[in-house]
Amino acid sequence: MKREEVRALVNEYCKLRDIQFAAYEMYARKHGLTAKELFVLDIIWFAPDGCLQSDICERLSATKQTVSAIIKKFLKKGYVSLEESQTDRRNKIVRFTKAGIAYTQKIIPPAANAEIDAMAELPIEEIGELVRLTTLFSHCMKEKFNQIECGKDEARE
Repeated sequence: MKREEVRALVNEYCKLRDIQFAAYEMYARKHGLTAKELFVLDIIWFAPDGCLQSDICERLSATKQTVSAIIKKFLKKGYVSLEESQTDRRNKIVRFTKAGIAYTQKIIPPAANAEIDAMAELPIEEIGELVRLTTLFSHCMKEKFNQIECGKDEARE
């Protein structure tokens, strides 16, 4: 396949990815959140025993500072609690408080159900293929972007 043909397909894929991300962003805004804040709530929601801040960073490919700021916002609102990890005192376990559960109950389960309902419209074998191909493409993208070198001046721009 020619490079121009691949470029056109990349553009189509990016449009679809942007539609998906915009759906999350619009849903988050309806609840006074950013998409990253929505994703943090989602991760904590599906970790009933709590989760490490470092795990949230890794899952979202977000910096410690970004996740820490989001957690701090939810901490101030009384939605989460922090507890030192038994294995690494520098790392904190994030859990919902009762107020956090009540708040998040109205946001995350409906979003999760929308995701499930949307995917359930595809035949099961196509769902498996979608996940397989997206996984493969995601790993290739990460690898190719990691291979790009930039100078100090470019890194600041």
